[in-house]
Amino acid sequence: MGTLYVKVNGIKICYEERGEGFPVLLIHGFTGNKEGWVGQYIPLSEHFRVIRFDNRNGGCSDRPNIPNTLDMLADDIKGLMDYLKLDKAHIIGWSMGGIIVQKFAIKYPEYITKIVLINTVKGAPNNQAVDLLVNNSINELELRNKNKEEAFWTSARLGYHIKFRKEMEANPNKKFYGLWSVQDLIEIQNINPITPQDIINQSNALYPPLSSDDLKKIKNKTLLIASSHDRLTTKNALIELQKIIPKSELVIIKRAGHSSPISRAPEVNKIIIDFLKR
Repeated sequence: MGTLYVKVNGIKICYEERGEGFPVLLIHGFTGNKEGWVGQYIPLSEHFRVIRFDNRNGGCSDRPNIPNTLDMLADDIKGLMDYLKLDKAHIIGWSMGGIIVQKFAIKYPEYITKIVLINTVKGAPNNQAVDLLVNNSINELELRNKNKEEAFWTSARLGYHIKFRKEMEANPNKKFYGLWSVQDLIEIQNINPITPQDIINQSNALYPPLSSDDLKKIKNKTLLIASSHDRLTTKNALIELQKIIPKSELVIIKRAGHSSPISRAPEVNKIIIDFLKR
């Protein structure tokens, strides 16, 4: 099924769906887009009805020039589910998408069956951390506009374990796992590129972080996936989340960075599918 659009909370949300069965929603992260789920979209659709969409201020969804909040982003998920007449779904969030899913679970628990949180945190610890992330993201955007390949390899230092990165560099045209090539990832980074203002608007939802008291209210079974070499959302952050969210379990992907859903797609997918089908 191709790209579809729906009006939700006064804005146009762009989404795609594939597969049949129980619905699974994929929520992407900061400055990302739905295509970033290249490691999961097709494999998971062999088992579930998978829906991926662009968050507001990203991809081909509308970009109102207003600061985002977690409430807004959670309400967008609810609006999309209501439009699709989904009473319940499994919800998967990666990075900032995981923060959005945590908020959604706190606000609309009745819409969720199971939760998967990948390489995520409760939110930014302070405004300085948000400012640093914004500045780095704008610098990366400026580099992309000059040299897409160089920008990709710069960001890859954070996303991929060094051994896997070397394999990517040695095989730029290889279809890893039959799902993606380095060139595919470069193109994904540059689909409907965001603007500096989009980055600023998205970043507003990162702080303040969600409170432990609120997170303790999450009663859904929750799978936490951390990555051993993730320097953006460290495994220690997921270990702390596992202590807070009552019905949660933690798996750590070895020799992987923040982009483990891409670099370790088969392993991540097996863990997710086994958890959701349990």
